[in-house]
Amino acid sequence: MSDLVTLLEVGGPVAALGGGAAYARAKHPRVYWPTVGLPISTARLLGSYGSVMEACGLTVAPSRLRVLAVKATTRREVRPVPPRRGIIRPTSTGLRLRLRLAPGQEPADVAASAERLRHAWGVHAVYVSTVKPGVVELRLVGFDVLRNVRMPRKATAELLKVPVALREDATPFVRDYRTIPHQLTLGATLSGKSMYLRHLIAGLARQPVALVGIDCKRGVELAPFASRLSALATDPDEAAELLPVLVKEMENRYDLIKARQGIAPGTPDEEITSDIWGLPESERPVPIVLFVDEVAELFLVATKKDEERRDEMVTQLIRLAQLGRAAGIYLEVCGQRFGAELGKGATMLRAQLTGRVCHRVNDEASAKMALGDIAPEAVFAACAIAPELPGLAVAGDTSGGWSRIRTPYLSLGAAAEICRDSAHLVPDLPALKPFQPDIPVRSVESSAPAMQPHPVTD
Repeated sequence: MSDLVTLLEVGGPVAALGGGAAYARAKHPRVYWPTVGLPISTARLLGSYGSVMEACGLTVAPSRLRVLAVKATTRREVRPVPPRRGIIRPTSTGLRLRLRLAPGQEPADVAASAERLRHAWGVHAVYVSTVKPGVVELRLVGFDVLRNVRMPRKATAELLKVPVALREDATPFVRDYRTIPHQLTLGATLSGKSMYLRHLIAGLARQPVALVGIDCKRGVELAPFASRLSALATDPDEAAELLPVLVKEMENRYDLIKARQGIAPGTPDEEITSDIWGLPESERPVPIVLFVDEVAELFLVATKKDEERRDEMVTQLIRLAQLGRAAGIYLEVCGQRFGAELGKGATMLRAQLTGRVCHRVNDEASAKMALGDIAPEAVFAACAIAPELPGLAVAGDTSGGWSRIRTPYLSLGAAAEICRDSAHLVPDLPALKPFQPDIPVRSVESSAPAMQPHPVTD
């Protein structure tokens, strides 16, 4: 009887702790990691670092001086030398440490062993990045951060920089219009494309920029943000009127830049510019971000007259994509489907869109159109996105790099409220006044006074 009591006293708490840890790991990984996962993974890394590096082929033969020193001082065997390890820095989602590569090694050698290191140290994923020649950083992620997205606190917005999603390595995905001026965003129904668009608009709404929308779904996507938009076109006919105005605005800005380039003999070098960002702040026009939702609607035609209008709109979009960056005009082209069969100018427009974000799509051709020309392996990652993971996407750019990202939830009401609170930031652009959307007046219920007033008599 006493043995049973002892077993219950000792085994009961142990079983409870084990069950609690298993439950936290499955349901609350952000709680499990700093309390249990982080100490265990750190102990594994410290205890097995040398043997794991040797098993992964990341060691090199020791130098002759090291061999002589070991033989002169000890009788132990001279072992291969692993990369020199730096200080382990814990984070809220994993670990970070730097490795100084041994002579003859390259970062690709470490990257090729990332999957082995993940299993050896019991973490969710291992990512390798180059810090400087001869030094790489290992980012160990303790759990799947894309399952329940929480943006890092340090992800703050700057002018034309908006953190919109979380990468799979737990770093924020920032949409930087100064670096990547134009982008193509694809996604099927309920894939999370609209959520991505909400975050972009909500982030830019707080900044001194002009927001222009073309929403060929009768405005159902962009109309809730009308209070912050400088212009909105809700069908192809209105878009055909709006795009020439934007092209004319771009040409006027180029005239402003050329006037500044009337270089006099004594003009300082810093006052010579080729875009609006080199102009003095008092003369610099406000940046414009154009959102095009359901871009395929601009390509579809039913009659010969529609075909002429389509060709004009596509030509104007291509002109904005080719020349708009220097004039401070940026494009965010979105749609469910994008392919060469849309018609003349589709592939030419895509070639000008540096950034690519592909959510779940209904056909492989759309994924290839978005990512096939920059990273063929990213096409398979995009086609593997499950329907039960809305907001998950593959983001890449024409440099060839790509990663998985996921957008956190943001309700339509919350995004619209941000736009209403930022309505005073709508810039004054006379050319866009005719296209400024009508803002519905919110009715305010007024309660009757508790006491009825009585006239004062003499």
